[in-house]
Amino acid sequence: MAANYWESTQRKHWQFTKDDLAGMRQRLDDEDPALVQMFPLPQLRHLNIYFNQRASSSFYAILRGNPTANVKTSPEINRLGKRLGVRQQAMATAQVYLKRFYTRTPIRQTNPYLVITTALYLACKMEECPQHIRMLSQEARSLWPSDLHGHDAPRVGECEFSLISEMHSQLIVHQPYRTLLALQDEFALTQDEMSLAWTVINDHYMTDLPLLHPPHVVALTAVLLALVLRPSGNAPGTAGGGNAGAAAAAAGGGGVAMAATALAQAQARAAAIAAGSGAGGPGFGSQGSQQQQMGFSQGNSQGDGPAAEPKKATDPRLAKVQRFAAWLADSNIDVEAMVDCTQELISFYECHEQYNDKHTREQITRFIKARSLDK
Repeated sequence: MAANYWESTQRKHWQFTKDDLAGMRQRLDDEDPALVQMFPLPQLRHLNIYFNQRASSSFYAILRGNPTANVKTSPEINRLGKRLGVRQQAMATAQVYLKRFYTRTPIRQTNPYLVITTALYLACKMEECPQHIRMLSQEARSLWPSDLHGHDAPRVGECEFSLISEMHSQLIVHQPYRTLLALQDEFALTQDEMSLAWTVINDHYMTDLPLLHPPHVVALTAVLLALVLRPSGNAPGTAGGGNAGAAAAAAGGGGVAMAATALAQAQARAAAIAAGSGAGGPGFGSQGSQQQQMGFSQGNSQGDGPAAEPKKATDPRLAKVQRFAAWLADSNIDVEAMVDCTQELISFYECHEQYNDKHTREQITRFIKARSLDK
C-alpha cells in the first residue's frame, strides 16, 4: 500500500477539493471568532511562504522577466532543516504534515514554531533520516529563542503525539519528486529543465496543491512550466548574455500562453480520441478549451497563439512542448487538474510580490506572546 498512491491513505483521506478546504478552515475559525478577531493573521499564502521553504528565486525571476530578481524570505522549516542537514524529501514531508495538522487544529491555539519542529522531527523518522530529539529541540530554541525558550525535548514528544493523533497515524506521503525523475528520459529533459521543474515542485508546498491534487499531476505541471518558462538564451541569432533579459521576459509572457495552448491542445486531442475521431490511446473526456484559456488571457495577449506555432516548429523548446501535449492527450492524465495547478502556481508567484516577512513574523509572535504559548 505504501508504494501505491492509488491505494494510499493520502489519496483516500488527505485529498480535498477547494470547497472542502475552505469549509474546514472556516469551521476552525468559527470555533472561537473572538480569538480570530483579536489576533488577525496574514492571508494563507503568506503564512505558507513564512512556514515553508524559500520560493525559487530563479523561477520567480524568469516569471517576472527579471533575471536579476532576488527573493528574500526566511522560511522556517527550511531554516531549521538546513541547520540539521535534513534531506529535501524529509522537509517536504514535514510541510505536508504541517498543512494536514492545520486543517484539524486552529493555528491560534498552537505555537507554530513547536509544530514546525515536531513536524520535521516526525518527518525525519518517517523518511528514515532520524534526528535526535534533543539536538533538534536545541537547534529550534536557538533559531527561535524568544518564541520557544520554554520548550524542550519532552514538549516536542507531546506535540508529536498530537500530530500523529490529528493525522490518524496516516503518515506516509507520496511526493512528486519520484515522478519527475521517472519523466526525465521520457521527455528528454535537460539538466536545466530538471532543475527548474524541481524548484517548481519545491515551491508548490507553499500552496494548497499538496492537499488538492495527486503528486503525478504536480510533477507534470512542473515539467510543463519548466519547458515553457525556461529562457532560451542560446537561441540562434542571439548575442550571448545580452539576450538574457529579453529571453526571460518572453518566457514570463509568451511562456504562460504556450502552457495554456499546450494544455488546450492536449484536451482537444483527447476529446477527439474519446469521440472516436482520433487514432489510438485512451482518452479522458473534455469540456472544450474555453476553461483552459480562463486565467491565461494576459499571457495569450502577449505571447504565442496557436496560429503562430507552425512558424516556430523548429524551436526546440516548442517541439518539446508539442511532444508533451501529444503525450498528455494519449494518457489518462487529468488535464483540467493540470490547468488548476498551473493557475495556482502562477497566482502564487504573483502573490509573492506582496509578501512581507517581518509583518508576518510579528503577527504570529503577537498571539504566541499574548497567549503565553512560548512557555
